[in-house]
Amino acid sequence: MTIFAAKEKATPLLGQAVDLGRWLGLAAAPTFALMAWISAVGSAGMTMCSAASPFMPINDMALMYLLMSLFHVSPWLKLFSARSQHRNTSVAQTKGD
Repeated sequence: MTIFAAKEKATPLLGQAVDLGRWLGLAAAPTFALMAWISAVGSAGMTMCSAASPFMPINDMALMYLLMSLFHVSPWLKLFSARSQHRNTSVAQTKGD
């Protein structure tokens, strides 16, 4: 009897954890893009650390953050895909509607 009661209490917590995970997934790409922008704009003081700094318009950290942003863009693509599929579904109308 106690096993079933614990399972019923754990189910809403699992749903909340999944929702939090989705929000964190959506937060990753913009956060990394912002960090890439900040490190690219503020890279003038960090040029002495990089060996190829005069040849590259963007420093190594900005490039890393930009790549991380691109790798974490999939939750956004899934969200936009689901919205476009939801928008394209037609509602069947019957005669007289």
